Amino acid sequence: MESTVTSEPRPGYGQLLRTPHALSFVLPGFLARQPFAMLTMSIVLLLRHTTGSFATAGTVAAVAGVAMALFAPQSGRLADRFGQRAVLLPGVAVHTGSLVALAALALADAPIWALIGTAAVVGASVPQIGPMVRARWATALDRPDRRHLMPTAAALESVTDEFTFVVGPLLATALCTFVHPGAGLGAEAVLTLVGGLLFATRRDTQPTALGASDRHARVAHVSAMSVAGVRVLAVAFLGIGAVFGGMQVSLTAFAEEAGQPGVNGLLYGIFAAGNMLSGIVFGAVAWKTAPRNRLLIGYSALALTASTLWTVHSVALFAVVGLLVGMCIAPALVTGFTLIESLVPASARTEAFTWLTGAVALGQAGAVTLSGGLADARGASAGFLVPMAGTALALVVLLSLRGSLRPASAGRTVARGVRHRPGVTVD
Repeated sequence: MESTVTSEPRPGYGQLLRTPHALSFVLPGFLARQPFAMLTMSIVLLLRHTTGSFATAGTVAAVAGVAMALFAPQSGRLADRFGQRAVLLPGVAVHTGSLVALAALALADAPIWALIGTAAVVGASVPQIGPMVRARWATALDRPDRRHLMPTAAALESVTDEFTFVVGPLLATALCTFVHPGAGLGAEAVLTLVGGLLFATRRDTQPTALGASDRHARVAHVSAMSVAGVRVLAVAFLGIGAVFGGMQVSLTAFAEEAGQPGVNGLLYGIFAAGNMLSGIVFGAVAWKTAPRNRLLIGYSALALTASTLWTVHSVALFAVVGLLVGMCIAPALVTGFTLIESLVPASARTEAFTWLTGAVALGQAGAVTLSGGLADARGASAGFLVPMAGTALALVVLLSLRGSLRPASAGRTVARGVRHRPGVTVD
């Protein structure tokens, strides 16, 4: 039986935020991650205004999302190797410049190929602030009297991410609607520049770069994806992304079929609120169950609740089911991020976190496409089959390969991305 009984003091957010220098990276990190939540909505609203086509707007936004998912892990790997600041400064410059270029091209009625090419640069250069903050937490809490706070830190980050994805689209909509169609991208450029530079100045809290140590510099760096547990978690996070993407598209179709198109925002807000509330509670509990078991239980609950979405035809009932689905997401997300600390060496943690956030973005992009096609052809219920299929398949992978999620035991060490004992390699 895999469980741990600890005598550490009960974790709490106050105790977590009293960690030395924590606020110095948490606050600028919160500011700097707001822009990404505004990106998709800002692109869609601007291009809908300039081209008159939702299809064109959606295509350009999707290109940005896929580019982010593909390039984020490379950004994380470079941050592990050369330091977060060395990657963040040029990334902020490129992202800010490409946002301005995209807005200018759209307002100048540039051809679609120019918009798509610029959107690819925008997505590829998105600063990976969330994973960088998580890596800093892992470093700050990497000592015996603080390790019990890792689940709380993961929960805080999950809640922060969810909050930004509730507020970001609303802010982008207000700016693009009441100020100027390009104001959303303009505000994102300013927030990226200011928040990113403030975050980058906090050099004292960033993890030690692989190249900063002579001992590490002599060792070839191995990708975080060489750890079997990270690959399994990436599959699980693809399933979580399928829930987000499927809900966004299918909820719109569901509300229209119910004759209440305006209820879409309310229902998604209830879903997001469930995620935020369960994340807050989950992070404040002193868990005695091992993280791997918590993930399997939490993900099973997510797959079960997501499998009921397609059967719901009442707005009131959907509010309840959507709340339950949202409540099941945070435990899976929080525990998955918590496991990274024990599965991956410090020299590859930022990359590992970016693989997981990239997996969510990729799953979301794929689910938006699949759910949209199914909803157009078969109705909203068919669109909700995507979250069901995504989480069910991911759960099968988790259960089949759960052994790879076991942290290194006392007799082993974790180094260079692979758990091993002398002379013996362990997947």
